[in-house]
Amino acid sequence: MQSAHARSFHAIERIDEAGVRRMTRLPGWSVGHVLTHLARNADSHVLRAEAAMQGEIVDQYVGGLEGRDADIETGSSRSAQALIEDVRRSGQALEDLWQNLPPESWSGRSRDAGGQVRFLFELPSRRWQEVEVHLVDLDVGVSHKDWPDEFVLEWLPRTRERMWAKISREGIHPHFDDPADELAWLYGRLPSNDPPQPPPWG
Repeated sequence: MQSAHARSFHAIERIDEAGVRRMTRLPGWSVGHVLTHLARNADSHVLRAEAAMQGEIVDQYVGGLEGRDADIETGSSRSAQALIEDVRRSGQALEDLWQNLPPESWSGRSRDAGGQVRFLFELPSRRWQEVEVHLVDLDVGVSHKDWPDEFVLEWLPRTRERMWAKISREGIHPHFDDPADELAWLYGRLPSNDPPQPPPWG
């Protein structure tokens, strides 16, 4: 997670005022939206960890998905400097909290944005996924080919399992020589129409 944060912090330093207004491949989301999402996602993990230390179960985002979306929309129009500083500050705050979290708190639970209850020890890998995938979405010179082997090894089997039933129903059976290509395809981030697009994510 520290490595992913460090790479993302370095990559977003290049984004200027025109860059944060540029639209991404995510429908309706500019670079400013993606950066705000990354920052608020980090804050959501801090919220969950702090609650776990108190033995409490909380929702990932205050106000649920509507609150999450409202915060992203509001924050997306800020300056490039404000957006970049927000991503760095929130990510570092999360790292610091996780490093000092009492061992017993990792068995605490919280509800994610979809309502699923998860143990806290499951969450670092999910934050890792958010950072790696959205770093590609930002189109700042980082592609899925830059994903660490460890990330592909962690997330390809899990994403296959999640998507396999949908893929089978669609009758799509693509072949990939590179595991990173397959994972990017499953995420809907492979910049090609060949193979065909996977079923909708989620």
